[in-house]
Amino acid sequence: MRKIYFVSLLVLTLSLAACSNKPAATQQQWDDYFVGKINFEDKSPDSEGSRIYNSLIPNPEEYIAEQARTVLNTLYFSPDDSIVPVNNLYYTIEEMDGISGKGGGNGEVSIYYSTKYVASSFTDNDTAKVFFETRGVLLHELTHAYQLEPQGIGTYGTNKVFWAFIEGMADAVRIANGGFTGEADRPKGGNYMDGYRTAGYFFVWLRDNKDPEFLRKFNKSTLEIIPWSFNGAIKHIFGEEADIDALWKEYQIAVGDIKD
Repeated sequence: MRKIYFVSLLVLTLSLAACSNKPAATQQQWDDYFVGKINFEDKSPDSEGSRIYNSLIPNPEEYIAEQARTVLNTLYFSPDDSIVPVNNLYYTIEEMDGISGKGGGNGEVSIYYSTKYVASSFTDNDTAKVFFETRGVLLHELTHAYQLEPQGIGTYGTNKVFWAFIEGMADAVRIANGGFTGEADRPKGGNYMDGYRTAGYFFVWLRDNKDPEFLRKFNKSTLEIIPWSFNGAIKHIFGEEADIDALWKEYQIAVGDIKD
C-alpha cells in the first residue's frame, strides 16, 4: 500500500539521555506522559467515510493519545529520554485523495486521514477491517511525529538513507504493534533501502532475534552516530564486527526469501 506524505523535517539538536541499556519504562509512566494536545477536526462531516470513522472511534482525542503512547513506548526507553516535542497535534479527517499524511514540526504537527479511503476500505460492511487499517495507518503517522531523525546526511527529500530510515521505522513500529497482518503483509525480497514494510519487517526481525531493545536503540542512534548511516548504527548497537548487509542476508535466509 502506497501512502502520500507531506513532510516538513528539521534536524534536531537534542541532548543525550542516560545510557540506552536501561530498562524500559512501565506502562504507568507512559500513561502519565503528556503526548501533546490532540486537536481533532472532522472536515467532511457529511461524507460516508466520516460516518464510518466516527462510529468506530467515538472519542478520537482519547484514542489518538492512546496510540501515541504506544508509539512512544516502542521508540523510547522512558519519558526521560530526548523525545521529539509535540505540543499540538492537529488530526483531521477529510474528503481527499490519498490515504494519510503528516506535516509540520517544531512542536506543531498535523496529520490528515482520508475519509475517501475509509469509505473505500469498508467492503462487505467489515468494520473490524476498517478499524484495523485505521489503527495501523495512525501508528505509522504518529511514528513520524515522534521519531528521531538521522543527522549530518541531508533531509527526507534529499537523501535516500534518511528516507529509508524514516519510512522503515514508521512501518516497523506499526508491525511491532500488530498493525499489519503478519507474514501475509511482508514484502518478499528487496532491500532495507526500500524503506516501508521491506525495511520495517527487517528491523522487527532484528528486535525479535538479536536484541529486544533494537528499535529503541536504533531510534536513539540518530543522536549518537553523526553523520548517521545504517552500518554505523548497526555497529554501534551490535559491535564493530556487525554488518548490516550480512544481517540482511541472514534475515532473508531465515524468512525463506533466499537459500543459504
